[in-house]
Amino acid sequence: MTQSAFLGTLAFAGGAGVTTFFSPCAFPLLPGYVGYYVHNSDESTPAIVSAIAAAVGALLAVGVIGGLALRVGQQVTTVLPLFEPLAGVALVVFGVVILFGVTPSQPIELPARPDSLLGFAGFGAVYAVAAAGCVVPVFFGVISQALTLPDLQAVVVLGGYAVGLAAPLVGVTLLTSAGIESWRAAGRYTGWLKRGAAVVMIAAGIGQLYLSIVVLAVV
Repeated sequence: MTQSAFLGTLAFAGGAGVTTFFSPCAFPLLPGYVGYYVHNSDESTPAIVSAIAAAVGALLAVGVIGGLALRVGQQVTTVLPLFEPLAGVALVVFGVVILFGVTPSQPIELPARPDSLLGFAGFGAVYAVAAAGCVVPVFFGVISQALTLPDLQAVVVLGGYAVGLAAPLVGVTLLTSAGIESWRAAGRYTGWLKRGAAVVMIAAGIGQLYLSIVVLAVV
């Protein structure tokens, strides 16, 4: 493959990643992510750090799925749509836990910052898998092109797709952070803000379940 053809393939992969991020059945997860950020962010952790953690989670998820597809073939991606309803259920459960203050009877003490960053990485991974499952034909297209390339170029193309998907997640995180700073300044509204975040997560999960089960009929 010529250099210009490879660059064209890489550009296609990056654009496909951005398209995947805004895919219609994964888009309901964005309000859930915003609610998650509102509940879990803290002033000691810069927003860019949380954003990078979410992006890394998305990159790793796409890397694992793409790597498996490159090794064993495209059939591995046929299970991706099943993650759509699972992501919806997870959002609803997490939102209910936050809204009603449900806690384990014997909570495990973990350092706040690592726990929070792992959570953001996990959410980024869930979003990436759910988004890719929504637009399997697009993901197929990227994998199909990557399969025709030498190993190194295939990895670069898959990386371009992953970056295209993860970069908007960074932007959403930073915009969300900027939007809640004024609310943080008004401390008396903190409780209402977190309860509102829980409601948003529940609504986002229900929306995800409706789209995946009723509209897209993935199960």
